[in-house]
Amino acid sequence: MSTLFSDHTPRDDGTAIELGPERASRRLVLLHGWGADADDLLDLGLELLPRSGLSTAEQQGVSLVALRAPGIHPAGMGRQWYGLAPAPDWQALPDAREALRQRLEALAQTVPLQQTVLLGFSQGGAMAVDVATGGGEAGAEAAAAGLPLAALISCSGYPHPDWSPRAEGLKVLLTHGLQDSVVPAEASEALEQELQAAGANVKRQLFTGGHGIDPDLLPLMREFLGRAWEAAGVG
Repeated sequence: MSTLFSDHTPRDDGTAIELGPERASRRLVLLHGWGADADDLLDLGLELLPRSGLSTAEQQGVSLVALRAPGIHPAGMGRQWYGLAPAPDWQALPDAREALRQRLEALAQTVPLQQTVLLGFSQGGAMAVDVATGGGEAGAEAAAAGLPLAALISCSGYPHPDWSPRAEGLKVLLTHGLQDSVVPAEASEALEQELQAAGANVKRQLFTGGHGIDPDLLPLMREFLGRAWEAAGVG
């Protein structure tokens, strides 16, 4: 395990895995993809945090939280934020969106959302983008304002149907493989266009590869994290 959390035992209450102090100066929240589980992105988080521009003292104030999706994958192993097979269950999306929003707002009781970066992969990336920007159809009563996050990272994500983002000033990093056969790279292009139109500050980084997170992009992601926290006044 990274020396960043060498003095901390992972805490797993069945809904999330947490590393670091409960109350910290900054937090990275991870949302896994369809069929994975909370531990799927932990190694990525551990790779990003120790080198995100923080001094040794500052690193002690970092919280890493990997949320576990509430639904069970139809294969019986892994989790899902909402059903995708045999077809996407879009009717379940509003409840999934609201449940995730409530979990993030609960986490804000110990670390403010303004000091939190949300990172999701694939279905987790779609959920991260949706909840961070309010989600829901334009003008829909249930649609809420976006969350005041320090930043958002979506890896191989996609836009939900009838998505109408509220993202003025939000810092966003999108990554996507050009050969992604699961979620085509055009999906992140659509995200970029909608987010920019909503006032977000977006960087979209493509790479040669498929449905995954390119290790060559880790320096870019570390730099993005460091700058986001610095801009939030905790860098």
